Amino acid sequence: MAFDDWFKKRFPEGWWFGDIDKIFRELDKEFEREFKEMQQGVPKDMVREQRLPDGTIRKEWGPFIYGYSMTFGPDGKPIIREFGNVRPRLQRQGPPKLEFKGVREPLVDVMDEGDSIHVIAELPGVEKQDIKLTATESSLTISAERDGSRFHKEIELPAEVEPTEAKSTFRNGILDVKLKKVERKPKGHEIRVE
Repeated sequence: MAFDDWFKKRFPEGWWFGDIDKIFRELDKEFEREFKEMQQGVPKDMVREQRLPDGTIRKEWGPFIYGYSMTFGPDGKPIIREFGNVRPRLQRQGPPKLEFKGVREPLVDVMDEGDSIHVIAELPGVEKQDIKLTATESSLTISAERDGSRFHKEIELPAEVEPTEAKSTFRNGILDVKLKKVERKPKGHEIRVE
C-alpha cells in the first residue's frame, strides 16, 4: 500500500492537511522543476543512457565527486584543498548551485620535507601510462585520462624545486612525486682587497 493511500484511509479529506492529493501533486511538480533545472547544468559526458531488457531507458548520472582535505602548513595556518569535479557555489539568494567541471581534481597532499617537496595524489582507475606530469621550478601539473575519466590539477609548490631531478612512482592508484628543493647559495661575490 502506497503512503498516500494509507494516509487517506487514516486521515480522510477535510482533515487539517486539506486535500492530501494536492500536497503530493505540488511536491511532485517541485521535484520535477528542480530536477530539470539541475539537468541543464550537467555536462553531456556525465549522463549515460542504458536500455533495459523491458525496453525502457534508464539514465545514469555521474560520477559527481566533491571533497576537501585540510592540513597545517609550517606556519601553523590551515591549508584547505578542494578536490573532485563538482564545486558548490553560494548565491546571494536561494540554495547553493553546483558548478560541474569536465575534469576531476585528484585529492592531493603536499609536504615540505626539509630538502625536498613530497606530493601524493589519488588517481583511481588510471594506469601508469595514462599519467602526464609536468614540473617547473614553482609548480607541478598532474594530468591523466582513461576510459572517459579525466584528472587535472596544477599545484603551486611551497618552495622552489629542481624539476629535472624529480622522481615519481605509481602504485594502486596512488601517485608519489618527490621534488628536490633548489639549494640556495649565498648571494654576493667576494671581492679581493689589494
